[in-house]
Amino acid sequence: MRLARVAHSDGVSFVALEPDPAAPREKIVAVEIDQHPFGTPTYTGRKWPMADVRLLAPILPSKVICVGKNYAEHAREMGSEAPENPLIFMKPSTSVIGPNAPIKLPSNSERVDFEGELAAIIGQPCKDVPEARGTEVLLGYTIANDVTARDQQKADGQWTRAKGYDTFCPLGPWIDTEIDPSDLAIRTDLDGEVQQDGRTSQLVHGIGGLVSWVSRIMTLLPGDVILTGTPAGVGPMTDGQKVTVSIDGLGALTNPVQNA
Repeated sequence: MRLARVAHSDGVSFVALEPDPAAPREKIVAVEIDQHPFGTPTYTGRKWPMADVRLLAPILPSKVICVGKNYAEHAREMGSEAPENPLIFMKPSTSVIGPNAPIKLPSNSERVDFEGELAAIIGQPCKDVPEARGTEVLLGYTIANDVTARDQQKADGQWTRAKGYDTFCPLGPWIDTEIDPSDLAIRTDLDGEVQQDGRTSQLVHGIGGLVSWVSRIMTLLPGDVILTGTPAGVGPMTDGQKVTVSIDGLGALTNPVQNA
C-alpha cells in the first residue's frame, strides 16, 4: 500500500493511492483514510483524482532522528571512518516540508548541501525494540533530503543549527508499506545531473539495528521518522536550482531551492 497526505478542496487528508502510483497520474485516485493511517486503515468513502489534490509531506512527525556517516564512502568524504555505533542527531518537526515545496537557503550560511536518504517511518509506540524486530514496528518507507548548512556544521561541532532550519527536511512523495529496503538504488540529481548514486545495501548500520538503537534511547511514536544516512557525493545547492532524490520503488522527491 502507498499512503500519502494531500491537500484538497475541503482541507487535508491521509489517503491511500490506488492503483499503483507508477501508473499515469491521471489514472491514480486518492482514497481518503479515516483519521490516521496507522494500524488497519478504514476509509470514509471520499476519493479524488490526483489532478485535484496536492501532495504534502506524507507524515508530520513528533521528531526526526537522523543517522550520520552511515555510508562508508560518505564518512570518508567527510574526513573520517564510519563510527562503530550509530551516530545520531535530530531535526525539529518544523524542518519538514513536502514535495515541490521550496528549500529556503538561510542568509547566514554560505553553503547549504543536499543529502538524499531513505527514511523509515515508525508505525506504533515502541521502546527497547530488539534488533531482530526493528523493522516490524515500521509503517513503511519514504524519501528524505537531510538538508545541511555545511559551513555551520563545521563551525559548531554539533549539528542542531546546521540541520534544523525550517524547510531542511523534505519528505515524500508517499509512504510505501510493502517495499523491501535492503538493496534499493538511491540517487540525487541537481538540475538533472547525478550527484549521488548509491544503494541502501551499503548502509553500515542496517534499518533494524537503527530502530533498536534509537528506541533504547527514546520512546518512538507513530509517525516518527528515522533518516538512515546519505551516500557519498553530497554537495551545495544555490538559489534557482532544483534537487531531486530518487529511490527505486519509492519514486522521486523534488524541491526547488530559493534564498530565504
